[in-house]
Amino acid sequence: MKLSPSAHIDTFTRDSLPPSDLWPTLEFTLSGVQYPERLNAAVELVDRAVERFGPDRDAIIVGDGDRWSYGELQRRANQFAQVLTEDYGVLPGNRVALRLHNGPWAVACWLGALKAGAVVVTTMIAWKSNEVRNIFGRVSPRVAVVDGRCLDDVADALDELVPAGGLIVAGGAVDALAAACDTKDGVFTAIDTAADDVALLGATSGTTGAPKITMHFHRDILANADTFAEHVLRLTEDDVSATTAPLAFTFGLGGAVVFPLRSGGAAVILERATPIELAKLIEPLGITVLYTAPTGYRAVLNEGLADQLRRLRVGVSAGEHLSRETFEAVEAASGLRLVDGIGSTEMLHVFISAAGDDIRPGATGRAVPGYRAAVLDEEGQPLGLGVAGRLAVIGPTGCRYLQDERQTNYVQNGWNITGDTFVMDEEGYFTFHARNDSMIITAGYNVGAPEVEEAVAAHPDVLECAVVGRPDPERGSVVNAFVVPRAGVDPSDDLTTAILGVVKERLAIYKCPRRIDYVDELPRNPSGKIQHFILRERAAAEAAAAALISQGA
Repeated sequence: MKLSPSAHIDTFTRDSLPPSDLWPTLEFTLSGVQYPERLNAAVELVDRAVERFGPDRDAIIVGDGDRWSYGELQRRANQFAQVLTEDYGVLPGNRVALRLHNGPWAVACWLGALKAGAVVVTTMIAWKSNEVRNIFGRVSPRVAVVDGRCLDDVADALDELVPAGGLIVAGGAVDALAAACDTKDGVFTAIDTAADDVALLGATSGTTGAPKITMHFHRDILANADTFAEHVLRLTEDDVSATTAPLAFTFGLGGAVVFPLRSGGAAVILERATPIELAKLIEPLGITVLYTAPTGYRAVLNEGLADQLRRLRVGVSAGEHLSRETFEAVEAASGLRLVDGIGSTEMLHVFISAAGDDIRPGATGRAVPGYRAAVLDEEGQPLGLGVAGRLAVIGPTGCRYLQDERQTNYVQNGWNITGDTFVMDEEGYFTFHARNDSMIITAGYNVGAPEVEEAVAAHPDVLECAVVGRPDPERGSVVNAFVVPRAGVDPSDDLTTAILGVVKERLAIYKCPRRIDYVDELPRNPSGKIQHFILRERAAAEAAAAALISQGA
């Protein structure tokens, strides 16, 4: 595939793209995703909104009386771009890493880095040094912006992998970020990037070892807004959006930043927003669109806040499978028909969904305008209607991994193979059956089993372990570790506590096992490979039995 002339002086990302013959097929059949050759996503998101709606319109709502207008967001983004280029010597194509809580400064830094022609690398606040090291070591950031309240967890990784003088501390006792931006006049001409210059690097949980890093162009950032947000959610400048997801997740980035800015609306962005907290703010802050996982909607119902959901125009459910039971419970309690959707970090956001009268309870939906989807067999051939197989997608976005041989797992014969088993009916509706890899989806978070297994095995009393998802009525699934202790070590609560302590030192808390089962040996096939499916079946059977007992009680 022929690429446009790049604006990047640092050519690391373009040089690190997969060979063109390993790319997925890209289609731009929808007129709204036929972009010009030169395009800077930040300009399209904030500058165009200021031109259309004026600088005084609300862009970000932090709380009662605390708001950033589009003009303020534009000024702060320009100031940060000036800081990067004038004070830190950032060149187009350099990587800028962000490890910030959700908030207006995170949005301003994200936009400002794009304006400077840099490539943004977002990381989770919850990640520990080992997780940050896995990403920073591969992307070599020129500058890292880190919340000052969360430095200790990653200090050794930052010392090792961020160039001297390349750390900007935000918030905390000494807010170097705000101080540096305050010295700038906020006037900046954005770099004239190519539409297919890499703008964003996003990490995805690995199912076969180290996390994969996805590569997204400037045009990709806009494409999901111009397909899913435009044609399914039908967002307008009157909408106020909110999400529980971190901006480091592409689901959160779309819902809280890209989609509302593209439509001229506003977003409620809080540091640590739980579903219950956001539900309580729906009325006072005028939230009309909510993005959270099915787990979040169940929590809102359990808290007796269904009346708040009734005030929403749209409730979006993604991140994990939305069961028919949850859909019907939300509709019965509030009248809100949840918009289900499936997306992936590789594709950037949602590509199958349905809204309004097009919703079919129990089905995820149909291919979002601009995308097409199919169900394939193991040889890549289309399966018949109603036959379960591998979900495959093609559209204006697609998987490109940074220097990763696993590209051939996700992209096959031009299709993006998502790792999910679906069936399709005669009207083009897709219904979820299962994940077909080792990804565990718990409360909307993706957890790669191999990463957890490695952390559990770091405890000296663990001989070996295997990790699977265990069905859970509240979280969808929980992380369940099966552990074989070393000879002479007896299973105990103390051992469990010690193992969890080791894991928590290495991984974000949402990845830690919620249950550890001790076994004498792990099931293996004749070649010695652990048979995770046997452990999944055991966990599912035990969970089903526990549910029956609970219902009987």
